[in-house]
Amino acid sequence: MNILTPVLILSGLGVVFGAGLAIAAKKFCVVSDPRLEKIYAKLPGANCGACGLPGCMGLAEALIKGTCTVERCVVMQEEAREEIAGILGVQAREKVKTAAVLHCHGGSLRAKDKFIYVGEKDCIAANLIAGGPKECFYGCIGYGTCAHACPFGAITMNEESLPVVNEDKCTACGICVAACPKKLFSLVPVSKTYAVRCKSQDIGKKVLEACSVGCIACRKCEKACPVGAIKVINNLAVIDYNLCDNRGECFKVCPAKCIALKENKVWKIQRE
Repeated sequence: MNILTPVLILSGLGVVFGAGLAIAAKKFCVVSDPRLEKIYAKLPGANCGACGLPGCMGLAEALIKGTCTVERCVVMQEEAREEIAGILGVQAREKVKTAAVLHCHGGSLRAKDKFIYVGEKDCIAANLIAGGPKECFYGCIGYGTCAHACPFGAITMNEESLPVVNEDKCTACGICVAACPKKLFSLVPVSKTYAVRCKSQDIGKKVLEACSVGCIACRKCEKACPVGAIKVINNLAVIDYNLCDNRGECFKVCPAKCIALKENKVWKIQRE
């Protein structure tokens, strides 16, 4: 009798707690949308964070909720975009293919050093010491922080200590744009074949003292462009790619050779 009583009490409590858990499970049950796993399976799986959301699953959930569109993922292949749009029952907008472009062509051959740096070979760390070892405050430091940051292996360093972007591998995620302490990268439509390979805002004399291929703000490019696609702003030529139609008049007249032409997906300066 003494043993039976506690057994009955425990059994009763088990039934009560079990019923409570069953009710709670039914009341607070979260029904998973069957589209979630299908959409997640179509996403790149890189979890690069370029979309601004917590990984690919975070993007998939946001797409289900309708708080963003499929265009939010910049690294997704066109076929996957269309498939996800089909799952969501929406129309995928046409995507303009872009790739990262480096706006500096100084490197170890054309840009001078102002001191010998002996610290960690990292652009961000070196930039903390008087803006880095280069005479040009705006120029590429050349330690490859962008290459290390790229999750797709689209950036390598050449023999001149300049980053080279593989256009085919580049997904335009923008991670290199954020990683570069000099803000030397921008995302440019791959259909465009001209780029200003300089970011210096110094006056012409100071530019040439630091680098042989820096923009001297002579405005010859601005005057030569028939569509007004290039303007000198703060001592620097800037191309408006919404207007640029690849005529290349700016490239032909640039005396500083800071405007580059893309041939076979490789950026080259004039008469290099």
